[in-house]
Order: sequence, then structure tokens, then C-alpha cells
Amino acid sequence: MLNPATPANPVPHLKTALSGPLPDLEKRILESQPAIEHWFRGQWQEHESPFYGSVDLRNSGFKLAPVDTNLFPGGFNNLNPDFLPLCVQATQSAIEKICPDARGVLLIPESHTRNQFYLQNVAALTTILRQAGLIVRIGTLLPEITAPTDIALADGRLITLEPLIRNGRRLMVAGFDPCMILLNNDLSAGVPDVLKDLDQWVLPPVAAGWTTRRKSQHFAHYNTVVNEFAELLKIDPWRINPLFERCGKINFKERQGEECVAGYVSEILTDIKAKYREYGIDHEPFVIVKADAGTYGMGIMTVRDASEVMQLNRNQRKKMAVVKEGLEVQEVLVQEGVYTFESVAEAAAEPVVYMIDHFVVGGFYRVHNERGQDQNLNAPGMSFAPLAFWSPCSTPDHAARPDAAPNRFYAYGVIARLALLAAAREIETLSAAATS
Repeated sequence: MLNPATPANPVPHLKTALSGPLPDLEKRILESQPAIEHWFRGQWQEHESPFYGSVDLRNSGFKLAPVDTNLFPGGFNNLNPDFLPLCVQATQSAIEKICPDARGVLLIPESHTRNQFYLQNVAALTTILRQAGLIVRIGTLLPEITAPTDIALADGRLITLEPLIRNGRRLMVAGFDPCMILLNNDLSAGVPDVLKDLDQWVLPPVAAGWTTRRKSQHFAHYNTVVNEFAELLKIDPWRINPLFERCGKINFKERQGEECVAGYVSEILTDIKAKYREYGIDHEPFVIVKADAGTYGMGIMTVRDASEVMQLNRNQRKKMAVVKEGLEVQEVLVQEGVYTFESVAEAAAEPVVYMIDHFVVGGFYRVHNERGQDQNLNAPGMSFAPLAFWSPCSTPDHAARPDAAPNRFYAYGVIARLALLAAAREIETLSAAATS
């Protein structure tokens, strides 16, 4: 895990001249903390929280909204190590609800044996689970691993990957039959047979993988959640909710479906311009077009005019056509672009909030030196420097300004939990469809 950010430089600079709308929103959130927490408690009585999740947020100074929710988070190594007790307690809470007799968990990661950053995440996640009192073994889907294999990490630690063994309706590794299987693999390549029809708890459920999950479905649930929450706080839901539409039957290589994308780009840009006029915002609206399934910042582009969609060159269409695991993009999400006006040493930054069970356990800033305020910062092939939060997003300071660091972090935690609640409802829908 990284060293924590220090209170001397606790939070990136929010670089915006529009100081009115967002502090007003943060003030409303701060003043409404008792009502907000009461509302969340009621929601978690009705909906089972995902085991864990992370949410990418964007703070433009006039809007604070999620742009992506990951149900298989891969950055636990980037969290402030001081928050390890929070992670452990939240994990214990989750285990007590799911499998209270559990003594062991089988962790199944992505097949990234060469990605040191991801492997450090696996090591950090293993530490959290072990500190929660669980025996942890790591099973791999890699067919070439046929015996326990040690992988050396850059910091000198080792993790051991073991081949999976299927025995009837149980999944295990040699000498270890766990109560629960924890997936840290988003199943972009599909659901392997060894994970189907198991008697054990599999979390998140396989239905939450990118084989069946769609970002548009998530944001449809988020839209419903936000409307309920906005009614509670008496705020405009647009201030915490990105507009979006979905296009299916897309083939960028063959230029099929571009008219649908261009049409929704034009429609959303028009709606954004109307909102910008309403709030006196003097910035150029933009839209993000991205694959409706998949992660790792692949299949994403920034668009400022519908004509750009119809004028993509061969290289641009090639980049948009394929995502992780080489899967072809057939559906896209057309989403309102939200500026990030937070920066570290003049580099664009965006907060990423991590949760276990329904508890916020920390987060970090993704800082990118080669990307702009209107671009995706989770970009492959370019370096980014995570900066750990020093406040855990759950302890606002009512005596300080609404935009003081602890209060900004609390606002981040509230918006992230709204996205997590949307994910909980989304998983319910996906799981019901999988069993019907």
C-alpha cells in the first residue's frame, strides 16, 4: 500500500472560478447528514450490498457525479494503509451476513501474472481478508498453472497462485474447500465452466460480470436512486447525475450504428447546454462515448460535436472497436461528460472511492500527467500516480467550511454510496434474470 497523503497537502486543488453551486451542494449534504444516513440505513435493510466496489467520480466545481462503478475493484494497494482497520471491519461485517461460519475464502483474480500493480492489489486484498480472520488461498483460471506457483512482487513479497479443482458442485484448490469464493475477475472473457452451478457463495455473483452486465443498466438504476435522493435533499438531480443514452448494434469497423451514436450525442449536448445556461456555466459541453461493457479505459472517446462521430478515421474506429480480452464493441454508452477541475501539480485528478459491504473504506486520486480535464484518466499505456485520501469519507467536520477537505471527502462518500446502492439494485435484477 502507498504512503498516506498528509494533512499538509491533503487534497488536490479544486481549480474553478465557479465557487457557488458545488459548495452549496456540499453544504446541503453536510446539513442533511442525519437524514442521509437514516435514508441509507433504510436502503440497506431492503437491498443487499455488493461485497465490494469502487466508484470513479468527477468534480467540476458545479457538478459532482460518478462516471463509472467497478464491482471487481483492482486498486486496494492504492488505499491509505491507515484505513486497513476500516477495511477489516467492513470485511468482517460482510462475511457475518453472507457466510457467518466461514473460515476460508478462495480468491480468484484476473489473469495478470505480469501486471505488478494489479498483483500488488491482490496482495493487499489478501492481507485485508487474512486480517479479518480468514484463511485465504488464491486460485487462478490460467490453464498453464498446474501446480502452486509463487509470483514475486516488486516490493519483495510473494503471492502463490494455485490451479483450481472442480469437485462436483464445489470449487477448491488442493486441500482447501472454502465456504466462499471471492471474484476479483470481471469475467470479460465470459463465465468459465468451473464457476457455473456451484453450491458455494460466489461474490460478486457471476451475473455481475461483464458477460451480462451493462453500464447503461447501472446508470438506469443510478438515475432512479438519485431521483429518490434528490427528493430527500430538495436538489436538482442533474447536479449529481450524468445524462446518458445507449446505442446497440454498433460496429465501428464497418461504420454501422454511427447514426444512433451521433443522434444521441447531439441530443445530450443540447440538454447539457440548457443546464449550463440555467446555472450560468461558461464551459463547452462534451460527451463521452464508451463501450457499454468492459473496463481498463478501453473503447472510450471524448466528443464535442455529433459530426465527429461520423468522421472517425480508421485508427479511431479501430480503438473504439475492441475492449479488454479482444472483445468487439457492439453496444455503447453515450454519457454526459463531466469536467474534472481538481488537479495535482497542474495534472488532472479524479477521486476513486472504495467500499466494502456498504461502508466507505477510503479512496485515492487518479492523477494523469498526459490527459486533460475533459478526458478519461483511466487510460492504458500512460502513467498515473495515485494519491491516497487521508480522510476516510465518513467523518465530516461540521465546524469547517462545506468545501473543507473532510467535508469534500464526505460528499464523495455519499455520491459513491448512491452508486453502490444502484449497483445493489442492478445485481438483484441481473441475478433474477440469470435464474429465470
